[in-house]
Amino acid sequence: MDLKSGLPFWAIKNGLMHQYPTLQENLKTQIVIMGGGITGALLADHFSEQGYQVAVADRREIGWGSSAASTALLQYEIDVHMCDLAKDFGEHSAYLAYQGCADAITTLRRRTRSFSDLDFAMQDSLYFASRDKDVEGMLEEYQLRRKHGFDAKWLEHDELQRAFGIDAPAAILTPLAARIDPYRTAHKLHQRVLKRGGKVYERTEIATFNADASGVSILTKGGHRIDADHLIIASGYESQQYLTEKIADNRSSYAFVTDPISKAALGPLADTMVWESARPYLYMRATGDGRLVIGGEDDDIDIPARRDTKVAKKAKKLADKLQALFPRLEFSEAFAWAGTFAETKDGLPFFGPHPSLGPRIHFAMAYGGNGISYSVIGCDVLQAWIEQSEHDLKELFSFDRRG
Repeated sequence: MDLKSGLPFWAIKNGLMHQYPTLQENLKTQIVIMGGGITGALLADHFSEQGYQVAVADRREIGWGSSAASTALLQYEIDVHMCDLAKDFGEHSAYLAYQGCADAITTLRRRTRSFSDLDFAMQDSLYFASRDKDVEGMLEEYQLRRKHGFDAKWLEHDELQRAFGIDAPAAILTPLAARIDPYRTAHKLHQRVLKRGGKVYERTEIATFNADASGVSILTKGGHRIDADHLIIASGYESQQYLTEKIADNRSSYAFVTDPISKAALGPLADTMVWESARPYLYMRATGDGRLVIGGEDDDIDIPARRDTKVAKKAKKLADKLQALFPRLEFSEAFAWAGTFAETKDGLPFFGPHPSLGPRIHFAMAYGGNGISYSVIGCDVLQAWIEQSEHDLKELFSFDRRG
């Protein structure tokens, strides 16, 4: 499956950071993680830190799938409003999902603080109403968040325009968000896994796997066998091929990055990510060297060749929207790209075993706009499944959840 098009900025910026071997022998370990992107890297780092023997196998080069195309906005705000989650799952479950994403940001900051070159920085998040008719729902959302203790500020039109130069009816400003370089982070985490004695393999495709009461038997396309206690399928949007039911819709999202812009010209955009209430939504955030990453223009195209042809046109539309939002901002496009992503109907991820495959095969489906935040939460949720212990989000993020 071709997961990206164009020139993803992170791959251009970082180049080929590390090379990892292809599996050339039979192997026995406790946990095998299928997929070496940012989700697989976070899982491998987590479980190796917890003392598990871990092996990662990716059929591509490490980090070269969707992670290289991620725009990496880290937010506690989920694509689906807390109010809507509350209607489907109850107010307490909605709170737990939002709080889990909030905790994930500070957890990721802690887990990566020993790395000085990930372009990680805390930011504010500005969510503005695209239309007058969106204000009522956003105000309800703001009030529910405040009720549950989330730090947020309501901005009316005049204050929003004065502080950010955005001509929109209203906005919610929250101080808990962050940015990161996802491709570099994946490699740094994998390098730490190796130092702990874990194994990381690229160009190693898993052909078949079978589980029984004693463990999981895995066969690679190269003919090598891996015996493990558990298999975690963290191969992003390709993971759905192992399920008979459709649990998400694959879509395409588009993005471009500007050349560096001075901090004075960026103003509040230097440390505030911006997104809107319209769906699909326009979103943007700055990098450490003053570039703006702008994304959106999502569509339901899941055919790589068709997606490829749309990158330039979609980037032009995104640039026009950016200019309309900030008429005085001068910028030039540096690189544009597109990537596959998946959306679940309720905006929540899936972590844990699927009933059809038994308790030793687990999925890490961190789908939606909060993919990295979800992946951080998923580390603890999957550990709870493997160790048969409790976790507040275990049921809500499972395949058995009911709205």
